[in-house]
Amino acid sequence: MRASLTGSSRSWSRFAAFGHTRLGEMWYFYAPMQLTLENQRIGDLTVIRCRGRIVVGDEISSLRQEVETLTKVSKDVVLQLAEVSFIDSAGLGALVRLFGVLRAHGGDLKLCQLSPFLLQVLQVTNLLRIFPIYASETEAIQAFSKGPRFHEESSGISRTRIVCTDTSSDLLAYLSALLKRSDYEVFTTRNPSDALMFVRVTKPRVLICGPGMLTNESAMKGFREIDSKVQLLLLPYDFSGTEAGQAGFDLVNRIRLLLSN
Repeated sequence: MRASLTGSSRSWSRFAAFGHTRLGEMWYFYAPMQLTLENQRIGDLTVIRCRGRIVVGDEISSLRQEVETLTKVSKDVVLQLAEVSFIDSAGLGALVRLFGVLRAHGGDLKLCQLSPFLLQVLQVTNLLRIFPIYASETEAIQAFSKGPRFHEESSGISRTRIVCTDTSSDLLAYLSALLKRSDYEVFTTRNPSDALMFVRVTKPRVLICGPGMLTNESAMKGFREIDSKVQLLLLPYDFSGTEAGQAGFDLVNRIRLLLSN
């Protein structure tokens, strides 16, 4: 094993301010961040312990910033999630993105001690096989010395194609992981022109437009004029902040219903 159980720890939380000011008098109302992160260097990897809610907004941003800061030294990360009480669609997408980014740069991300809530979400969305998951920090740490590294299984069958477009990279990562695990071939883009190009080239059965695209009138006009054989599915405005398990379950069922018509 290349890591020893020694190192230093650091914990912190942030606060978002909101409220109003008046001349000669200032009032501040502070809402605590819903996510607290504690990191510990153990040998040549980092353990990050998460407590609270991984949700769209400052919480996702703080987790991403913490990982980016720590991985300047080491690109091997263990996320300990025993006290994560809630995760929304964008939050789960952020974990998928972090996993991909670390691997693309020669590192890895392992999850351990999943809270019962988070375990249920990953089961409902069929994403348990996306991440390497371990029962304890020790097992996750030891796994870094046991190559070969985790690889997601691929079925190799011809699958129904779906194009997803939205302005949020985290939401697109969530949709991609969710739908691939439901045996769809998925193409994602933040660019409306690229989405239309993907539709022409890949000939998907479904085009999914996220909340970020709904206010883009020219993009929506183009999407509504595509081949009638392509089903257009619009996600609700609050989709990113919806509990990830329920959102994924409902979306997969909506797609199946569309494809059955």
